[in-house]
Amino acid sequence: MDRLRQRADFLAVANGARANSPAFVLQSRRRDDFGPVRIGFTVTKKNGNAPERNRIRRRLRELVKRLDPVSMQPHHDYVLVGRRDALSRDFAAMLDDLRIAFTKPVRQGQAGGRGPKPAPTASRKPD
Repeated sequence: MDRLRQRADFLAVANGARANSPAFVLQSRRRDDFGPVRIGFTVTKKNGNAPERNRIRRRLRELVKRLDPVSMQPHHDYVLVGRRDALSRDFAAMLDDLRIAFTKPVRQGQAGGRGPKPAPTASRKPD
């Protein structure tokens, strides 16, 4: 398993499917190549100061280490987006959430206003 490090890879995965959990959001995207599974971790600044964000990121990395690699689909990229609840949520519960997130059907990333904006209607004032 490899790590995602390039911003373009994170952005490509952000447009894919996603599964929500109280402590994280799992984003996934199928790749066309035959490389190994890649995973990235991100935590936004709204989740706290740098030590808190680093702690969330460390907990997410430990979750992936303890997860059975068979549960991840081959030729996929994954991004775990940490939430503030990852600081206080029980680790065993987070591990169960991650297992469920990898097995349940995920919805497409177009929900939540991320899709293309509709074309404006042509409204001209009469002369």
